[in-house]
Amino acid sequence: MTNRRTLLGLAGAAAMVLGISTAASAAEHEFNLQSFLPAQATIPHMIIDVWADKVEEASGGRIAITRYASMQLGGKPPELFDQVIDGLLDITWNVNGYTPGRFPSTEVFELPFMVTDAAAASAAYWQMMEKHMMDTEFKDMKVLGVWVHGPGVIHANKPVTAPADFNGMKIRGASRLVNALLEQLGATPVGMPVPAVPEALSKGVIDGTTIPWEVTRALKSSELVHNHTEFTGPMLYTVTFVLAMNWDSYNALPDDLKKVIDDNSGLGFSVFAGTTQASEDDPGRDAAIALGNNVITLDAEQSAAWAEAAAPVYDAWVADMNAKGIDGQALIDEAKALMANYK
Repeated sequence: MTNRRTLLGLAGAAAMVLGISTAASAAEHEFNLQSFLPAQATIPHMIIDVWADKVEEASGGRIAITRYASMQLGGKPPELFDQVIDGLLDITWNVNGYTPGRFPSTEVFELPFMVTDAAAASAAYWQMMEKHMMDTEFKDMKVLGVWVHGPGVIHANKPVTAPADFNGMKIRGASRLVNALLEQLGATPVGMPVPAVPEALSKGVIDGTTIPWEVTRALKSSELVHNHTEFTGPMLYTVTFVLAMNWDSYNALPDDLKKVIDDNSGLGFSVFAGTTQASEDDPGRDAAIALGNNVITLDAEQSAAWAEAAAPVYDAWVADMNAKGIDGQALIDEAKALMANYK
């Protein structure tokens, strides 16, 4: 098993080979941050880099955060949280759904047609993280920020306008609940991390994928499939994210630098992240239209029919949460109330 010293040695070698800029040698505290998307994608470039740059600046150069995109330090996306917990990484960003069932309370924001606004959901998610999850499901890591993306969209090799169109189609889902939704609607769900989507589409392993518009440019998925189905009103689905830090790395900081981390994390950062990611949906949509692709926008009545078809997912999820000793309906009610009260 790769230990921390080996991993950090590889990190240094990777930095030299790849020309990654780092001022770590001048800093009192040197941290690494690994994620799975390419560096130019929205989350690494417009969210993680912004957060890390602010932390470095506010620390007066005493903290340096070297970032590694596309799993440059090794491993697979589902392993990222354990890499942080085990001390192989200092910081990571990851999709909760890549480890199905591990963070069940976060799934309340992944229920179909649950979320209308990414900022409101990200704010509610942080509030519920503080209240319910930090000392339970996420106790082994220092949570820095949480958020959701904009509306989930269906991107497929044929037009999809009604759930019946899913029959016989293999559709990639991003999480346990998204896969449950796809199965309920008649598709064959195929779970895989988002970096695997382009190859799976190009080889016909899947007939389509569920992803927000924002990430389509990084994946070039609109060049691989040319039909896109979006909804009016509440989102078909969304996925939950976490930016987290190793507890030992955080606790090694003096109090003034812990404050730097904390001041740049939390509720404000979570809303910023959700808002920023959702704001990049329009450029992805525009790029698909520029390619001449078929963008299908279902009206409110059509979208409501999909929501009705997806309703059994709620009952199954509540029953599953109750079996785990979690009041699933209470989480749904709390999330809805917090999102409705968001200002």
